[in-house]
Amino acid sequence: MASERSGRVRGIVETVVRSVLPVVLALIAGGIILAALGKNPFVFYGAIVENGIGGTNWEDSLVMMAPLLLIAVGLIVVFRGQLWNLGSAGQYLLAAVVVTGIGPWALKTLPAALAYLLLAVAGAATAAVWTLVPAWLKARFGTNEIITTLVMSTIGAGLTNILIENVFQDPELNTPQTSEIPIADMLPFIPGTQVHVGFVVAIVVAIVFQVILSRTSFGLRLDVFGASPKAARHVGISSKRMIVLLFVISGGLIGLGAAMDMMGEWGYLRSNWNPHYGDAMIPFVFLARLSPVGSIPFVAFYAVFATGGTIASQQTGLSVDFLSVIVALILIFMTITEYVGTKRRLGQSYLPDELKNTVRIPFARLASRSAA
Repeated sequence: MASERSGRVRGIVETVVRSVLPVVLALIAGGIILAALGKNPFVFYGAIVENGIGGTNWEDSLVMMAPLLLIAVGLIVVFRGQLWNLGSAGQYLLAAVVVTGIGPWALKTLPAALAYLLLAVAGAATAAVWTLVPAWLKARFGTNEIITTLVMSTIGAGLTNILIENVFQDPELNTPQTSEIPIADMLPFIPGTQVHVGFVVAIVVAIVFQVILSRTSFGLRLDVFGASPKAARHVGISSKRMIVLLFVISGGLIGLGAAMDMMGEWGYLRSNWNPHYGDAMIPFVFLARLSPVGSIPFVAFYAVFATGGTIASQQTGLSVDFLSVIVALILIFMTITEYVGTKRRLGQSYLPDELKNTVRIPFARLASRSAA
């Protein structure tokens, strides 16, 4: 009994250290930066909470969670295979321009339910197809997917602008943007709220993929492949097929997130707009230990932080770029915490080698200098 309790306590401590502490440290460091800029950190953080969940503001945060959670699950799937999909921005934008480009026609021509399904599939398929080039290059030639996904993301963003200005441009406007999906035709709200049903879709997808990754043979094969591609080949798992499949699933979920965002929140897409949702989600999916359901509270935290932080920044005369600084600090402290935690045997590392090496090398150099 005592050993069981001790194990539970140790598990709680490990969870706090690896998941909560980096966020706390980032907020503290952010507070110090705010103070250095002459801003009151307590007032700023208080304004974030008030504008993120106060009154009916919590509804805005839940609306933002819909695309964020779907993108997070998409990243989790590919990251669990020890692969990097850093092209989420281009995949999101291409899916968004397709959805908003054909959305007004689809919703005017087809029954609403069929139109929503068509647009969701179109968004998911567009983003999934955009991952095929880096997936094929990785599977066929072992090309570094970090480079290829970033390149494809840049191309995707440029292609999005071309499609907006030359194919889907709203003829009634001079501003380069797609035609708007009428407000009356956008996704319906959850009864009694101003939160569209895309939020429910995101929660269901997270739960479904939690089951798939933890209780199915596919999840087991994915874990084996992520642990060792060589071992996976020995047990009959095709590395090439797994790579392509993981990228397609990842892109499809990112595209689905774009579809929910366009059909439920924005209704149109403007040239040169890029929310960079995927970049913001990277540290949080690792804090969640690459668990779809575990990522829900972290995505909720960021949604509140981004929703309330945008307004708080305007109120305090601070650039909204400060929010990106906090996300970067979370990533830094997460990596440092993981490095220290692994050294102190708090458990097996859950970060990819590329991320751990960002602090391992500087720490090793520092240690050698101290010894000298």
